[in-house]
Amino acid sequence: MTALASASHSLAKPKRGWFPLIAVGLLLPMALINLIAFIVPVANLAQISFLESRSGGVLTDNYTLENYLNFFTDSFNWELIFNSLWISTLITVMTLICAYPIALFLHRVSPVWRNLLFVITVSPLLVSSVVRTYGWMVLLGDQGLINGMLMSSGLISEPFRLVNNTLGVFIGMVEILIPYMALSLIAGFGRLNVTLEEAAASLGANSFTRFRRVIFPLTLPGVALGCLLCFVLAISSFITPKLLGGGRVFMLATEIYDQAVIQLEWPRAAATSVIVLIIFGLALVVYSRIARRID
Repeated sequence: MTALASASHSLAKPKRGWFPLIAVGLLLPMALINLIAFIVPVANLAQISFLESRSGGVLTDNYTLENYLNFFTDSFNWELIFNSLWISTLITVMTLICAYPIALFLHRVSPVWRNLLFVITVSPLLVSSVVRTYGWMVLLGDQGLINGMLMSSGLISEPFRLVNNTLGVFIGMVEILIPYMALSLIAGFGRLNVTLEEAAASLGANSFTRFRRVIFPLTLPGVALGCLLCFVLAISSFITPKLLGGGRVFMLATEIYDQAVIQLEWPRAAATSVIVLIIFGLALVVYSRIARRID
């Protein structure tokens, strides 16, 4: 009986020498996917950014730092970075303000209605951002629904400029990013407990104080995650700034498109893309430090 028990115990509990092989076997598929889909393309992009090109988009075999030097010595590129950063930051902040009440309501609503309201919240993600952007072009145009209602009511005599400017890009991007922010906030609301709010209320805290001292600090992990996600999506967005901006709003993504497709300057576009990746890395560093301080 002892021998049978020891044998069954040895079969039920594999030897420790197998655990590294099991771990490698489990991680290998994901590592291969990341290598093929991310690391190799990024490495190829970085290689192209150091190549020299001739007129007509012809790449040579000569490596140079001229693409990066031209980027950092051109004042337009610094203005491009500044515009992309402040527009993306403002979009992120406004998206947080709009999505936070939605996420908090979904967290507190009865489970009977939660699934339905959750589906309604994320349902815009089922529609392409291109379609939604064209919809905003119809609504915000000079002859669109919003200007038509304002002019017919007598509030304005001339249509507002709601498209082909930064305001149009701002409105469209906030609407597109609200579902992403709401999902991130809901995922970070796990530490929110109603009993803590009741305890604060029993100590005399009003609604604003409970939100400022209890609710918002407990939801900061979700806020940080949502801000990171929306900032990255905003600064890398191309379709909405291109259509709603009307070619008058210059951001990093639109400039990469112009360099690669219109000017056929692939090395310059690759160098700009690498700089955008560096900005993403810096955003991740900031997020990781904020997340550590929150925890």
